[in-house]
Amino acid sequence: MTEAATTSTTTRMTAGERAGIPPRRMDFEFGDDTKRYWYADNAFLTTFWTTLSALFPAGETFFIDSVKNYRHVVKDQKLKDEISGFIGQEALHTKEHQAFNDMADRHGLPSGRIDKELWSLLGLTKKIFPKKLQLATTVALEHYTAILAEQLLRDTEHQENIQDREALKLWMWHALEENEHKSVAYDVYELIGGGYFTRIFAMIVATIGFIVFVGQGHLRMLWANGTLFDIKDNAKGFWKLLGWKGLFPRLLFKYLDFYRPGFHPNDHDTVKLLEDWRERMLQDGGLLSEQTYSKSKAA
Repeated sequence: MTEAATTSTTTRMTAGERAGIPPRRMDFEFGDDTKRYWYADNAFLTTFWTTLSALFPAGETFFIDSVKNYRHVVKDQKLKDEISGFIGQEALHTKEHQAFNDMADRHGLPSGRIDKELWSLLGLTKKIFPKKLQLATTVALEHYTAILAEQLLRDTEHQENIQDREALKLWMWHALEENEHKSVAYDVYELIGGGYFTRIFAMIVATIGFIVFVGQGHLRMLWANGTLFDIKDNAKGFWKLLGWKGLFPRLLFKYLDFYRPGFHPNDHDTVKLLEDWRERMLQDGGLLSEQTYSKSKAA
């Protein structure tokens, strides 16, 4: 490669790429023929994950704004680059989950209504919560997304249960990037002098809010789907999600680790895991190779 070409390549590299948090612009397409019960052929589980997806556009915009509130105080170039990558990745997650949510709406599920309600709730939160508490809340919820995402990347059965290929691409891409940027909000929080008790208070509030909002949203999804009283299907899905050795109980210790003084997201080592999945998903012939059509300019 000539010196001029090298200079050109370097110039085109985004801040996020320099930090190892590259925003990858996708263009997932969820047609009307997308399998209705795309997770384990189960209505309870499909509507649960669809409820989570409905939260991402408003939730991840809140995350971006809470970090942006303190972007001006960051002097370290590495953290500046990481913030750029974080913002770029989260903005693109919002875009693609909106496409997924539009598909759910076409299936008669209230993703759009739940999304609008969360926008309103988080708008109120921004008016009431001090900016530091908003950032602490982001730190807490980023812990949720990081451990959920790590579980998906590690659990083969979990992956196999996503029976629509386009949905699998979306969730695996999101899982990869959530772990790439999992420490950014935390590092900004520490930089501004965020303390232990504020962080723990935010996690308690976030946990209660998560359970209440997701719970009522999921019930509304099941009602709209006509399966709220399908006892057999719901019991099967509930057991896989919350029963002994279900997905959420297996996350308990990683969730509780957040309450440990001195905790840092990188204490949960995912370096090798992410290296493996970047190769499996992004190299020629990988799950996402045909989807990665350009780098984001969002950062």
